[in-house]
Amino acid sequence: MTDRPGKAEELFRKGCACSQAVLLAYAPDLGLDRGTATRIAAGFAGGMRRGETCGAVTGAIMALGLHHCPPDSSSAAERAQTYKAVLELMARFEKRNGSLMCKELLGYNISTPEGAKAVKEKGLHQSVCTKLVRDAAEILEELAGPGQARLQDVH
Repeated sequence: MTDRPGKAEELFRKGCACSQAVLLAYAPDLGLDRGTATRIAAGFAGGMRRGETCGAVTGAIMALGLHHCPPDSSSAAERAQTYKAVLELMARFEKRNGSLMCKELLGYNISTPEGAKAVKEKGLHQSVCTKLVRDAAEILEELAGPGQARLQDVH
């Protein structure tokens, strides 16, 4: 079995954004090529560049949608399992980290020049965000644990 949380962390350390790293760790086994996954997830990093919902969480939410939804998920019933998994993912992430909000997790709002500078100077992407990327991927693994189809088994 592939260590997807480790892969997500590695991708982040090599330069992927938080949202990209989490989605990319799962993308091949969810039928999504690297280029498409990278482009889709790019705008979600840094809480959508506003310090809002953590990009690692949004990357994980994208993976859950690919995992649970049929190709044409045009009814609420077809999305219900995804909605349930998203709420559980967010609850577990918040319990682990105290918040879902990028600006709260980092202690600075990266959408401001002062906040972005502080995050960079203090190395918070390396120290804080790396852990958040791993946490989001680990929670994805937990949600696809015993009794559920494994994320890596879905095509």
